Amino acid sequence: MKPVIFGIAGHELTPDERIFFEQADPLGYILFKRNCGDVAQMKALTDSLRDLSGRADLPILIDQEGGRVARMVPPEWPAFPAGAAFDALYDIAPISAIEAARANAQALAMMLGEVGVNVNCAPLLDVRQADVTPAIGDRSFGGDPMRVAALGQAMLEGMRRGGVVGVVKHMPGHGRALVDSHYDLPHVKADAAALEMDLEPFARLNGAPMGMTCHVVFEAWDAERPATLSPRVISEIIRGRIGFDGLLMTDDIDMKALSGTAGEKASLALAAGCDVVLDCWARMDEMVEIAGLIGDATPECLARLDRAMATIADGSAAADFGALIAKRDELLALA
Repeated sequence: MKPVIFGIAGHELTPDERIFFEQADPLGYILFKRNCGDVAQMKALTDSLRDLSGRADLPILIDQEGGRVARMVPPEWPAFPAGAAFDALYDIAPISAIEAARANAQALAMMLGEVGVNVNCAPLLDVRQADVTPAIGDRSFGGDPMRVAALGQAMLEGMRRGGVVGVVKHMPGHGRALVDSHYDLPHVKADAAALEMDLEPFARLNGAPMGMTCHVVFEAWDAERPATLSPRVISEIIRGRIGFDGLLMTDDIDMKALSGTAGEKASLALAAGCDVVLDCWARMDEMVEIAGLIGDATPECLARLDRAMATIADGSAAADFGALIAKRDELLALA
């Protein structure tokens, strides 16, 4: 098995994708709006991926945070609120905000499970700072680390109840970035003491099953390399200071914050200590390059993967989708 998560070009596998994926045996796949037509089409696609891999617990990922980060969209699927909605409720009723976040996440997971998606790239645990890039903005659960952790934990738990693994992101914290890492490489100049605020939600939730790095240079820790490519940040900060021992994936290596070819970036990320590379855009030449340059998944990676997927092995808890949405909306209306 190759330690990489690949994207797919369209609504179904092409003949070339089928041949390549069967040979490369990637750890998993990630879906985007281009892959999401309707319930029947998505279920057929995810079934075909599991049949091809021969793994019933094959990780099939999506970015379905709510708000502006959503791949399954109306009118086929309902919209879900962004993190800021729960942050606003927390101001006046913290327990109600946590309950709303949990109900929202369980309903979201049920929607994903219906189409065969079992991993969601959420919750976002970045602590929002003032006057920074809007790349995080209303996606964040707020500017208080304890609040971010509490709402993030509720989302993790709700998704687990719904049969979906959560991915905490973007480790060790994207909230101070002045530019969007989709387009440029952010440099954070804050000292190590100030960065403790950014680490706190991740440290509180360090037992999360999966995590995602950020493409941000933290000058206090490694002035030359972004976290995704920094052995020091991954070993000393993410694995050490935060204490995270879950499956660690990169953010999308196609983002412009990173330079080099797809294969070079993938190799550097794995050498730095990431377990898995995330390559989202289904470009066959880049996927072939990555598969040719990286080795097989390490025993540590496979053990972390097994532990992560086992958190939902018993299936989702019985619940009523409509009742969960109604509970969420009733609570959010308090704000």
